[in-house]
Amino acid sequence: MSISVFDLFKIGVGPSSSHTVGPMRAAFDFLGELTARDLVERVARVEVQLFGSLSATGIGHGTDRAVIMGLMGERPDRIDPAIIGPAIDTLRASDSLLLAGDHAIPFRWARDMQLHEESLPFFCVLPQHLLLGGRRLRHRRGPGEFRSAR
Repeated sequence: MSISVFDLFKIGVGPSSSHTVGPMRAAFDFLGELTARDLVERVARVEVQLFGSLSATGIGHGTDRAVIMGLMGERPDRIDPAIIGPAIDTLRASDSLLLAGDHAIPFRWARDMQLHEESLPFFCVLPQHLLLGGRRLRHRRGPGEFRSAR
């Protein structure tokens, strides 16, 4: 039985795969759910909430940027790291997120990227993802309540 280095390590952006690769995949999967339900064009706002260790070390490890890139339709195994900085700079300057890479929605970093000190009172177990910190992604179709959470 042979083992490749790719069996041992995850390839992706950031200093910590649990704080970048996992959250980027989770955001990409959330986007996939919206796409499968034909909801992307109806989304008016996205709110990201990071909890526990994802919040505590998220900025330094790039969790916030990884989630945004996942929402923009990027995957950790295919993204060119050189596009991350310019994409985030553009988002911050324009207060606009290109959901799925082409549906522009308002995104104000201070309002929509929320870092919470407390941990979620449970483990989030998703297909192929175990996040020990926690995160929540929600979308809004209009001025009413958020329609789904993940």
